[in-house]
Amino acid sequence: MAILMIFAMLLRLSIKQSCLRHLAIANTSRMSIGQSLRELIGNCALPANEARILLAHLLEKYYQLPRSALLSRDDMSLNEQAFQEWESLVSRRVNGEPIAYILGKKGFHNIELLVAPGVLIPRPETELLVDIVLAEITRLNQSTRVLDLGTGSGAIALAVASATPLASLIATDQSTEALVIARQNAKFLNLTDQVQFSQGSWYEAVGPQNQFDVIVSNPPYITDRDPHLTQGDLRFEPPSALTDYASGLSCLEIIISQADEFLKPGGLIVVEHGFDQSEAVIALMKLAGLVNIQVHLDLAGLSRAASGRKSP
Repeated sequence: MAILMIFAMLLRLSIKQSCLRHLAIANTSRMSIGQSLRELIGNCALPANEARILLAHLLEKYYQLPRSALLSRDDMSLNEQAFQEWESLVSRRVNGEPIAYILGKKGFHNIELLVAPGVLIPRPETELLVDIVLAEITRLNQSTRVLDLGTGSGAIALAVASATPLASLIATDQSTEALVIARQNAKFLNLTDQVQFSQGSWYEAVGPQNQFDVIVSNPPYITDRDPHLTQGDLRFEPPSALTDYASGLSCLEIIISQADEFLKPGGLIVVEHGFDQSEAVIALMKLAGLVNIQVHLDLAGLSRAASGRKSP
């Protein structure tokens, strides 16, 4: 009975999403070349904030105009080439493709990153990890070795490196595709001297002799049966960056349980986790013998990260 209820719920959700998508596609016919920016936003099937993001991208690309032109020049219209791309961008977004993948970039902390379907789209919540690492580097006030496990686009490592010259980082990922993008970002941000990339599964990428002042990670922590994996932007992101295909805790357990071997005495480990996983992650840290364990809240007031230290 429970299985039938879940199936019915997912079927209703699928039908609802399909209806909304067809309605949005129908609404795109209200847009036509020659309409002003103001009219394009008003007639667009997308929410106004998303339409503005896409239009701002086109204004920069075709006219070298800043985002403010959406207000100061809202009576201008797009040329034929720009309008055709506008229709394409809107269509892709209507079909659910994340804006970050459509534009090929995403702002994160104090940097802008190249992103593609091979990497997780950096989230604002993950900026919390960057702030915690930077606070630790400030406390140490000296050259600090940082290990970023599962770097993806390089978001955490590159944001840290961009913010302070005191950080020396190794960023790892088992995905070849992710490391290609991360290295491109490092080159684009001129941070190749500060950030070294290594391929492998978690600590296998750095070897047993390496020790760090800080270990940081945003690993896959969504359970394999979470319905969100088939909804919204998550449908387009690499599943291996989102879920461990198990309980959501298996990657966190590996990272936490082996941290002692790779941390210097007194070193800090900080990990991101799901909003409902705080107690379980704290228990893993206690089991691993970490001390000074802390819970860190995101901007929504939810438990989003946990940190602990190796005994001095």
